[in-house]
Amino acid sequence: MSIATRGADTPGYVSGFGNEFATEALPGALPVGQNSPQKCPYGLYAEQLSGTAFTAPRGANRRSWLYRIRPGAVHRPFQRIANGRYASDFTTVPTPPNQLRWDPLPVPSAPTDFVDGIVTMAGNGDPHAQAGCGIHVYAANRSMVDRYFYDADGELLIVPQQGRQRFVTELGIIDVEPREVVVIPRGLRFRVELLDTSARGYICENYGAAFRLPDLGPIGSNGLANPRDFLTPTAWYEDREGSCELVARFMGNLWSAAMDHSPLDVVAWHGNYAPCKYDLRRYNAIGSISYDHPDPSIFLVLQSQSDTPGVDAIDFVIFPPRILAMQHTFRPPWFHRNVASEFMGLIHGAYDAKAEGFVPGGASLHNCMTGHGPDARTFERASNADTSKPDYIEDTMAFMFETRCVIRPTRFALESAQLQAEYFQCWQGLPRQFTGRR
Repeated sequence: MSIATRGADTPGYVSGFGNEFATEALPGALPVGQNSPQKCPYGLYAEQLSGTAFTAPRGANRRSWLYRIRPGAVHRPFQRIANGRYASDFTTVPTPPNQLRWDPLPVPSAPTDFVDGIVTMAGNGDPHAQAGCGIHVYAANRSMVDRYFYDADGELLIVPQQGRQRFVTELGIIDVEPREVVVIPRGLRFRVELLDTSARGYICENYGAAFRLPDLGPIGSNGLANPRDFLTPTAWYEDREGSCELVARFMGNLWSAAMDHSPLDVVAWHGNYAPCKYDLRRYNAIGSISYDHPDPSIFLVLQSQSDTPGVDAIDFVIFPPRILAMQHTFRPPWFHRNVASEFMGLIHGAYDAKAEGFVPGGASLHNCMTGHGPDARTFERASNADTSKPDYIEDTMAFMFETRCVIRPTRFALESAQLQAEYFQCWQGLPRQFTGRR
């Protein structure tokens, strides 16, 4: 385990997903030989941040030791504040079995930061039971100033779609742009600064087991998302006093506490419970070079495992640029009905299985056993394509949050002006082709 030193106000990274890291912004800030010495260097406080049970198996245990200017307990009592459109109760309206699709939410005209710009579209489960997920979109036009946030209900998988964004966390700085993603562990404090005039994206709030890289099985030792491409920030700290607000997401509600200093005052840390970013363009796509489709699990980036072996609570899947070479095969995604439920978003470009209507910043939801697949125009084109030549799927990036439980849209999502009431028309143009003859 090497020590990375970082003190500048620019991002520094070390690579690897879930690795044990050691990093310090001041030389010698990390204690040597023990986690909680009687007196820490520089007069710092030792604090452990635990993301799993103390007795979790070593390979699954996630925790980091933080050496900070003040402990995380130093703040005024929390008070309830308005939740806005940030929700976790998915039982308020009946869930329809219809195919659903939305246009992008507009960027707000009033000053709106990352937290205030979160809008819940759907979800399942319950943060009280640490099971399920919330699926949100966000749109912001200003940075968080003297305002910090943490989510005790779940881990955040953030998928920027528009605008460059800076996540300034307790453990370091992460700069991201569209086609990169950020994973923020449960409970980690951070603020979001906009590096462009506005920002928009998607969030999966994972109430259950932390995301991890999937095992590769017969694929072997390489492919899909490679661990070394996940970048974790090196230590950086903010030693600043003054009036600050700490916003907590706890049991489905937002709470606010006053502080007289910045909570981003971790001078050094070591462990494996840390934020990271990943560039989706580095994904090593796997596919068929003979005929037919492998299942879409070949596009799995991260998984949150459930208590049922082989059945994930949440899968994060992407559809990146790739080459389709299989012959005598209908190459777009086939018509299908799944036991799993699928919430899709489009980050960039066009999605190859839809002719129109699914645009960057938009979303779709196809729930358990709801039939879906290519629209009539895509079906006609692919059915008559020359499959002796490869198709180059370029300049695109779509993703999917797939869950084992039904994804229940919120009242806002079902009554939103962005809901495409005519989405079902995609499949109405599919003609009867049955002849009774081969």
